[in-house]
Amino acid sequence: MKQSLQLKIGQSLTLTPQLQQAIKLLQLSTLDLQQAIEETLASNPLLERDEDQPEAAAEQDIDFSARAPVADDSHDLAIDTRWEDLMPSSAPPMSAGDGDRQFAERDAAPESLQSHLLWQLNTTRFSDIDYNIALAFIDAVDGNGRLTQTPEDILSSLALPEVELDEVMAVLHRLQHFEPTGIFATDLRECLLIQLRQLSEETPYRDIAGASVNRHLDQIATAEPRQLARRLRCTEVELRGALALIRSLDPMPGAAVGEQKTEYVVPDVFVRRVNGLWRVELNSDIAPKLRINSDYAGLLNKSGSESDKTYVKDNLQEARWFMKGLLNRNETLLKVSAKIVEHQRLFLEVGEEAMRPLVLAEIAEQIDMHESTISRATTKKYMHTPRGVFELKYFFSSHVATAEGGECSSTAIRALIKKLVLMESPKKPLSDSKLCALLKEQGVMVARRTVAKYREQLNIPPSNARKRLF
Repeated sequence: MKQSLQLKIGQSLTLTPQLQQAIKLLQLSTLDLQQAIEETLASNPLLERDEDQPEAAAEQDIDFSARAPVADDSHDLAIDTRWEDLMPSSAPPMSAGDGDRQFAERDAAPESLQSHLLWQLNTTRFSDIDYNIALAFIDAVDGNGRLTQTPEDILSSLALPEVELDEVMAVLHRLQHFEPTGIFATDLRECLLIQLRQLSEETPYRDIAGASVNRHLDQIATAEPRQLARRLRCTEVELRGALALIRSLDPMPGAAVGEQKTEYVVPDVFVRRVNGLWRVELNSDIAPKLRINSDYAGLLNKSGSESDKTYVKDNLQEARWFMKGLLNRNETLLKVSAKIVEHQRLFLEVGEEAMRPLVLAEIAEQIDMHESTISRATTKKYMHTPRGVFELKYFFSSHVATAEGGECSSTAIRALIKKLVLMESPKKPLSDSKLCALLKEQGVMVARRTVAKYREQLNIPPSNARKRLF
């Protein structure tokens, strides 16, 4: 085979470094974006925070008062970002006094279940041998408060010839009086019995509840109330009181100790109604204001080595690309959010039942962007509305046909099912077929299996289970 050189002319799409960085910033969540900004500030000396300039707001007012419910003329909405060379920024830096007040809350580790039990053990009188036995039991407790080893296993692991099983059981009974109540149980039955035994003897239906847990725990969820009452030799009224008492117990008492601190969602977009207009605003507190250090940038015009000038030039270009990427991210997020609000204004005014079907392709077509860009802009981004905080993807749902030939959102159908179940008679719960018929009366054409699927997504038990629970 003879080798030769040939010239060919062609076109191909190439992701430039700027475009790659813009895509990366767009798909980042709020926390990941803040981390990326901090890393860039630490690595690029030409990029710095700007705490002196006033914040620039990015918002858009959407007026629906004189428009039809549909959003066919949405192209006349202009996006006024009013961005300059500086990026919107986060809340002012924390003062030294604020840092001192929050130091303990920020750095203190949450208390674990083992440490909570050890604290109680150290305040209880035990002999040296019993103390070691108690330590072995504490080490054998899982996160829910259940024992992962039997008393026999504990006895064999201690390898103390002078200790017998009766002494190990005595220590276990003392430990079962520790808080939270129901700790150190081997299974669910023992956990519930421990909690019932520690209730006052005057507690109504305590004895019946104890007999139900001890002898018929597996049948409580499935047995007919009349048959279960006959087995316990009590009335159905007493049985209902006992079951209510059992439901008030905690099946996993250890899980409540050492809970992690609640992590709150920081919204990326705020939606408010001001003077009849829906206003869409970006959250300016999720990113610091940035600017280019003029002193370092001025080194390009001064004499120096070529390596120094190249270093400053590269970092200056990187800083500009980063700020440009943040600007594009905010503009895209604002455009997408404004279109979502325009489509789902009835949801904001009425509720989930008025949610309209919406897919990513519709938003992409209206703002002239690719569908993948809309997917990145709506993933892990949250919108604060008068009805709560929702992920942007929550406003997208599939289409279901209606009797009039229109379309209904699957989110709206789930809301209708939930409403119908809440309004049903507890003595005669609605079956999936009946729910299907009621939805058909409202013009929503769905199959029974679709109703069952949506009901399961709402964690609503079937009709026979709801009747038994009543």
